Amino acid sequence: MAVIPVEFASERKIRDRNKLHYRFNHWPIWIFVFFIAPGPLTFNLFERGFDRSMALWLAVVMIGTGVAGLRGALPGVEPKPYIIRFTEDRPNPLYRRICYTFAWSEAITFAALNIAGLVVAIATGEWYLKQIYRYGYFPIAGSIWLLGALGRLPRVKPSTKGEGHERRYFYGSVWAVCFAQPALWLMWYVVPRGRLGDTVKLVIFVGILGFVGHLARRGKLPRTRPIVPGEIAVSD
Repeated sequence: MAVIPVEFASERKIRDRNKLHYRFNHWPIWIFVFFIAPGPLTFNLFERGFDRSMALWLAVVMIGTGVAGLRGALPGVEPKPYIIRFTEDRPNPLYRRICYTFAWSEAITFAALNIAGLVVAIATGEWYLKQIYRYGYFPIAGSIWLLGALGRLPRVKPSTKGEGHERRYFYGSVWAVCFAQPALWLMWYVVPRGRLGDTVKLVIFVGILGFVGHLARRGKLPRTRPIVPGEIAVSD
């Protein structure tokens, strides 16, 4: 069995405040997370381009996340780190639970719907991805939102006690979709449509998800190593 490298909490650099540039650099992440939350609207963005409705939604998201950031109510945008001890049984703040719930829903839902769209296209020879997003996005995303509300997702649980392991599941998923989704977007343009081309897209897309997920499981990607608890450490 392969040995997964770990990080020792006692060896991690401690900071008692987040620098301004650190806080500001995390803000665009949450702008993006909430901007793409209405999946069918995001599908229209890739299909038709940026329009007035998308501009209005972006403005709402920027204002909302900006206010939350100024109040220190976005992960990574807090004036100081919330989690110091990875084994400490502290209440998980509502803003963290909401933000990570939406991030989980997008990482899972977009990948699942794209896979479904490719499978249907291969089986029928027709593309129904727009309809799949229209009717499938909110049932899947809503189920994940419900799991988040119930505290059943990593980093969304009522307590931060398992943060040393839970964050690796989160970042592993994020790494996987961040590599796979742009690759699939590129393949829409360079790989011809048809059963053969769509099969190639599906194999490569799922292959990237699986390969990057395996690297994350082995702790080979940033923030995917288990953090051995017991000492002070700062979560990010």
